[in-house]
Amino acid sequence: MELKKDDHAVAIDMLLIVHSEQRRAAQGAHSERQADPGAPQLQPQPQPQPQPQPQRRGGLQGVGNGIRKWQKCEGNELYGSLAGKQHPQQPQVITSYDNQGTQLTVEVHPRDAMPQLLKKFSLAKLRLQGDKNGNTRARQPGGKDAHAYPWDRSSLKSMTLDLRQFEKLDAYASQVTVKSGLDELVCDLLQEAPSDLERVRAIWIWICHHIEYDMEAAQEKDRQAFKPTDILRTQKTNCDGYAGLFERMCRIAGVQCMTVPGYSKGFGYQTGQSFSGEFDHAWNAVYLEGRWHLLDSTWGSGLVDTTTSKFTFLYNEFYFLTHPALFIEDHFPDNKNWQLLKPPQSLRQFENNMYHKSEFYNKGMLSAHPDTAVIRTVNGKATITIESCAPKLFMFMLNGKQEHGLLSLRKNGMKLEVFPPTTGSHKLQIFAKGDSDIYSSVLEYTLQCNHVDLGVRLPAELHQPVGPSWFSEQMGIVKPSHPDPIIHTRDGRCSVSFGVDEGISVLASLHGDDGPITEEMQRRYIFQLHREKRTELKVQLPHAGKFALKIFVKKRQETGNYVFVFNYLLCCANTKVNWPVFPESFGNWGQDNELLEPLSGVLPANRNVPFKLKLHGVAKALVKGQDTWPLTLSHEGYWEGSCNTAGCQEVYVMVLENANHNFYSYILKYRVNAQ
Repeated sequence: MELKKDDHAVAIDMLLIVHSEQRRAAQGAHSERQADPGAPQLQPQPQPQPQPQPQRRGGLQGVGNGIRKWQKCEGNELYGSLAGKQHPQQPQVITSYDNQGTQLTVEVHPRDAMPQLLKKFSLAKLRLQGDKNGNTRARQPGGKDAHAYPWDRSSLKSMTLDLRQFEKLDAYASQVTVKSGLDELVCDLLQEAPSDLERVRAIWIWICHHIEYDMEAAQEKDRQAFKPTDILRTQKTNCDGYAGLFERMCRIAGVQCMTVPGYSKGFGYQTGQSFSGEFDHAWNAVYLEGRWHLLDSTWGSGLVDTTTSKFTFLYNEFYFLTHPALFIEDHFPDNKNWQLLKPPQSLRQFENNMYHKSEFYNKGMLSAHPDTAVIRTVNGKATITIESCAPKLFMFMLNGKQEHGLLSLRKNGMKLEVFPPTTGSHKLQIFAKGDSDIYSSVLEYTLQCNHVDLGVRLPAELHQPVGPSWFSEQMGIVKPSHPDPIIHTRDGRCSVSFGVDEGISVLASLHGDDGPITEEMQRRYIFQLHREKRTELKVQLPHAGKFALKIFVKKRQETGNYVFVFNYLLCCANTKVNWPVFPESFGNWGQDNELLEPLSGVLPANRNVPFKLKLHGVAKALVKGQDTWPLTLSHEGYWEGSCNTAGCQEVYVMVLENANHNFYSYILKYRVNAQ
């Protein structure tokens, strides 16, 4: 065969001898979808069709697809078909096979007419794709296509990309509309895409932004494959329709593309499950810059809400030219060569390997430990760590609740200690927050617990994260006296201090599991002092046990509520502890004031009680009970005095802020014990 090329045409001079019996045999074999196992596979071969397995349908992340049959696209001259009745002015297309199973399509057309096959490559003066020997058949993957396993952290992509270079092209391709048919659509898309990479990108963007996953068709048991004309008309399809349309558009654009069937960890996937029977998903491989690359336009287009069964366009960049060492986490091809990995993974490895969701990598996660999906607790505890390339916010849920765990943030990741409350199997989900306010699921583990540590009982109100971190520093709390998240106290009292940025107001509350308690009382076990740009929290636990000390902040000049930043876990094993609340403070209690005594908010009856306070910016101070007792200012700068609690139920500390006024303000309130 000889190929002659110029700028406008390709001429093929060829002598072809076809034996009719072989041709009929080849046609019959093709119609029955049978293939020589040793023959090279040019396209995905059909698989046996057992009963559907609804528990493993991976067509879309969030939905099932259930591939049933693999069929050629309608009117795809690249595959061809035997000609029927011949028309004197219409080309005749003949398909034949050699004894190795190689397919050959020949077109006989009137003299001087443009061959139909070559019309596909006339768009935008595209060249006919082929190797150096002029072979236009898609090349099978080889050693130079393979990437080392495991992931080397170099990039999420299988080739060096600067996504900013696609901004103009992405905006253009997403707005292109269907006018007459597939050829014109591809021609319009390629107006802004001179290179093969840009052509693939334009087709990818258009499909991801215009083709909706067909939920109704996904539930059909015995449906036919979607045809490109039907997909363009309805703009709906399933995963094999996505893959088939992508391959067809790429080939029209002159880019080598293959459809790859296989198994996937999509909707309904259960950790550690086995895969067998028919393949449940399809994706594509494209040949760019001398190597094969993988992509999945189905999972790049969006998600289906499992509660409403409605599709939502939600573009996912991760599945465009994904690094094969990452793609293998949720895509296992029928032919191991399409893993593009060295060494390739076995199906058993695919089933057992840890599954990191696409959001794990999209949000900058690098690794997780342990890297097995099933974890066994040790002495009632399981520890999980995640490494990220930048500071991130995390949260977790154990069996659907944010309980029974301690999650601490690190500059490059997080550490989570989980204490399952019962033996048996538990579902652990880990979420991460990116640039938006939405937490996305990034990991799922199954915890197997054979022993429960009864000594670990965490407060239900212990929210995430625990302990100070880069986030609390970002929120204005710096240089904490206790950098660790857990504080042990023998006598039920402790003092926590930290620096506070200018203009930041701090609020703290204490939470245990001893029944409902008002928000007011939650704060009365904490007395807050502020001196020299540091805030001190004096804490008295009401009894032995574990408590969550929650820290909130707010900018003083801004309206709105305080924002939760972090909490400490306070632990006290001394059953003799029984501390009363602190005195109630009012709005005029300045942050720079200091209370030395009495710290207890409950005073004994019929006693003389000494008072000692440091008050700033006041002219006079007094204590009022049944009678009134003035406080005097000492040389050390403290207001001191005493009062008698006889005959009264409440005692107040009051101040006169301006000597020219006669109005006193309440700043502290004490309760007197009944006689």
